[in-house]
Amino acid sequence: MSWRKSEKLMDTIRHYASFPATGVSLRQMVQFGEKPSTGTLFRASQFLAEELPIRLAHRVQELDNLPDGLNEMPSVKKVLDWYAQSFEEITTLPRPDLKKDVRERLMKPSKTSGKASTWLSEATPNPSIEEGQYNSWTGVPQGNNGTNGWAKKYHASRRYFAMVDDTGDWPAELELYNRRFAQTLHKIKRRHDSVVTTMAQGILEYKRKRQRMQIDNNIQSFLDRFYMSRIGIRMLIGQHIALTDQGHYRDPSYVGIICTKTFVKDLAQEAIENARFVCEDHYGLFEAPKIQLVCNPSLNFMYVPGHLSHMLFETLKNSLRAVVETHGQDKQDFPVTKVIVAEGKEDITIKISDEGGGIPRSAIPLVWTYMYTTVDRTPNLDPDFDKSDFKAPMAGFGYGLPISRLYARYFGGDLKLISMEGYGTDVYLHLNRLSSSSEPLQ
Repeated sequence: MSWRKSEKLMDTIRHYASFPATGVSLRQMVQFGEKPSTGTLFRASQFLAEELPIRLAHRVQELDNLPDGLNEMPSVKKVLDWYAQSFEEITTLPRPDLKKDVRERLMKPSKTSGKASTWLSEATPNPSIEEGQYNSWTGVPQGNNGTNGWAKKYHASRRYFAMVDDTGDWPAELELYNRRFAQTLHKIKRRHDSVVTTMAQGILEYKRKRQRMQIDNNIQSFLDRFYMSRIGIRMLIGQHIALTDQGHYRDPSYVGIICTKTFVKDLAQEAIENARFVCEDHYGLFEAPKIQLVCNPSLNFMYVPGHLSHMLFETLKNSLRAVVETHGQDKQDFPVTKVIVAEGKEDITIKISDEGGGIPRSAIPLVWTYMYTTVDRTPNLDPDFDKSDFKAPMAGFGYGLPISRLYARYFGGDLKLISMEGYGTDVYLHLNRLSSSSEPLQ
């Protein structure tokens, strides 16, 4: 029997959507996850059991209120149902019944090197985001006469978790709950795997119904918020699942899915090989245009390798496509695309320079719009064609650059594009080294 949402569930979702989300920085996630023990993981589960429903509720509410009939599109409704179902699964998971002494011990911070480390380091504002840029939350908690003091107090009590005093054993039901919670997150992550493509399908349905070529700014900024929020939700879920599994195999440079020593050259080399392979495959070339990489082999920093691979792969694919289509598939010698990695104190910057003919200046804003393809040429997306977001087809459906820019901004970096029409394009990928900037919250 297929799942259906009840009116009661929608009421609960509306209530949760009236609370603000809590931002977490990369550094906080690493400090917290270095020693994932039963007690600490339980505190993390508690934080996520409150935080994820708030984030999911914001999205359900926004999907429900989309303008101009977009909320009526079958694929958009499907995505809304996934979010509502995931919300229900987390909020109805039974919490363990804990004795008073266990509860008190969970609230006591651990003592590291003789001093109590009550909180993790503070998150700093995200330098790539103007305040409120990706916000959809404007709510005041209900039954509160519009005063916000309670929300602030509530907000402060839900800081990303402290370390827990982990001397001694924990009762078995904590371990069991941690496992059940991680299994629930696994299921949710799988359910949401094809959200990007299903949402893209929903926008297509809308464009066809409305006979529109382009989407307007409101829908554009909704998609920015929606996908940015999804990156955050998947980051928290992926991190928690990885920490829960980490006991079995431990690579010392990884804390969950964050790598404290992400070697840029290795990742870039791999992205180059993948992009060239996809290009050869797509155009039936014997050899794709060459890509030259200039990078200090020992350069490394703290980042999520999956995010960096995705951004590099997408931007390189765009460059190769431009080079092949500008110079023609039967050219013997394509111009070389250059990838240059520079190391600053604040940023690591990766410049990708191609000679793919460039883009007229008037068309540059369109590069950042979703679904920048014409209705008649857009492939009908099979929702299953791309279960993972990473191996999109060569031509894709106009999502590569805007989503890569969100990934960059998520941890305080950015993606910029400078073009010389008639010659080529330079893409600058700025990655923030300082890793203390908070997530941009929706």
